[in-house]
Amino acid sequence: MTESVGELRARLGPRLLTGEAVQAYRHDAAPLAAPGVPLAVVRAREEGDVQQALRWAHRHHVAVVPRGGGTGLAGGATAVDGCLVVSLAGMDRIVEMRADDQYCVVQAGVITADLDRAAARHGLMYAPDPSSHETSTIGGNLATNAGGLRCVKYGVTRDWTLGLRAVLADGRVLATGRRTVKGVAGYDLTGLLVGSEGTLGVIVEATLRLRPRPSGAPVTVVAQFPLLEAAATAALEITRAGLDPGLMELLDAATLAALSDHTRMDFEEAAALLLVQFDGAGREDAADAALAVLTRGGAGTALRSESAAEAAELVGLRRLAYPALARRGVPFTEDVCVPRSRLAEMVRHIQAVAAAHACEIATVAHAGDGNLHPLFVLPHGTTGIPANVSRAADEIFARALELGGTLTGEHGVGTLKRRWLEREMSAECAEVTRAVKWALDPHGILNPGKAVPFPGEGDGDDLPG
Repeated sequence: MTESVGELRARLGPRLLTGEAVQAYRHDAAPLAAPGVPLAVVRAREEGDVQQALRWAHRHHVAVVPRGGGTGLAGGATAVDGCLVVSLAGMDRIVEMRADDQYCVVQAGVITADLDRAAARHGLMYAPDPSSHETSTIGGNLATNAGGLRCVKYGVTRDWTLGLRAVLADGRVLATGRRTVKGVAGYDLTGLLVGSEGTLGVIVEATLRLRPRPSGAPVTVVAQFPLLEAAATAALEITRAGLDPGLMELLDAATLAALSDHTRMDFEEAAALLLVQFDGAGREDAADAALAVLTRGGAGTALRSESAAEAAELVGLRRLAYPALARRGVPFTEDVCVPRSRLAEMVRHIQAVAAAHACEIATVAHAGDGNLHPLFVLPHGTTGIPANVSRAADEIFARALELGGTLTGEHGVGTLKRRWLEREMSAECAEVTRAVKWALDPHGILNPGKAVPFPGEGDGDDLPG
């Protein structure tokens, strides 16, 4: 294999890393996903680099792990032993910004927040904004169909994707989609690739929707509740009232305690905090109406921001939740999603599971769309999922499915949730998924061991790892 790697080095030169240099590319932000050791790393700068890498890997039956910003929380970018990691971080160019047509064309390595800032210079916005938006890449967002805080009003990554360029397992380039507002020619291959976690192709470029940026500074309402379930119920009442928030985030007592330590703010021992932000026309009236709804719903304190800076600062608290909790231990973050009307039931169940299995679970949620992040805080030095945590996760996933939900709303399956996926997918769905996988990746080299609901990628082939 060393001789074969030399062949790849001859084509890619310094863009190919081997030896100790590969260590930084072994894992993403999922600390409990056990990483393998790559054979080599390709730091792609253009589409042709990715083609060269995949042609070589296809020819030699070497596993390929695509990688963006390394911010994933499900182990989707975790290396397997002997694989070729293909990093798209260097493909960070905004190719086109078409303000009149409200779309842009970007390479996979563009940082999510950088794209939104670039769009803002044209009076436009790119709305998907995962909490890692300052470091996550568009390619990674596409791979997991990422959501974020603003998706309650503006939708997730797939809703903003018009077309893609992806390099297939054998090095061919597949161009999907269109640049028009409407279009229904052929199968929706764009939608198929979004959320496929690098198992069907390596996304190198995307054509993305933009939309006019809401005018004026947003208004944020913050409410403290003595009961977590009451806060979840109040979130549903905001939706029932037709107030259309731009974001609505729920933080439980454990998260607030971590934030208090991290920011030196005092949340007065609240059991829950609900953040609701409104933007665009009618935002002032909507904020006032939300205050009334939250007060009726049992909020002990409910206030609204008085300035743009204060509105941003309050939302910034939510973005600090994960790093604040990570200071307390090893975080194992899940992201079940349930129908909005079942949110209160789900938070109640998570509390009961934490008590029953003696787990420390901090819950934050995109309350407006029923997407919860129960975060297990494990002792520093934990390297695997403890038995009690695994049992607790089992019960959380099972209850989410019973309530008509899903085991992942936006993080993806990766490696950490793969063993639970068969509970959600029917045998027929698994069969069709497998057929699609093998049609595009007959040797099973693309991100093996991730996302798909069945074992055995590469059956009959000599795949590393």
